[in-house]
Amino acid sequence: MCCVLVLLAFVGPRAALVLLWLFTDYLSRAYDAFLLPFLGFLFLPWTTLAFAIAQNDLGGLNGLGLIVVILGVLADIGVLGGGARRRWAS
Repeated sequence: MCCVLVLLAFVGPRAALVLLWLFTDYLSRAYDAFLLPFLGFLFLPWTTLAFAIAQNDLGGLNGLGLIVVILGVLADIGVLGGGARRRWAS
């Protein structure tokens, strides 16, 4: 069961980014170039989604938008850190 949750944490935001890129202009409204969302897809997918939400729906990186991006960073750190902790415990 734990492996399924880890798999969903890694694949879930990346699948959402791919679907947003294929079927909407949501990411292109938040990002000017292709490189930054691509790097976000590879390394920080939760943060990439959070930034797109902040830019499109919350008016940028002020107030609630900044809180959403910080939560995205914490989610990315949590996904990566949880796997490292389990690796060292066994």
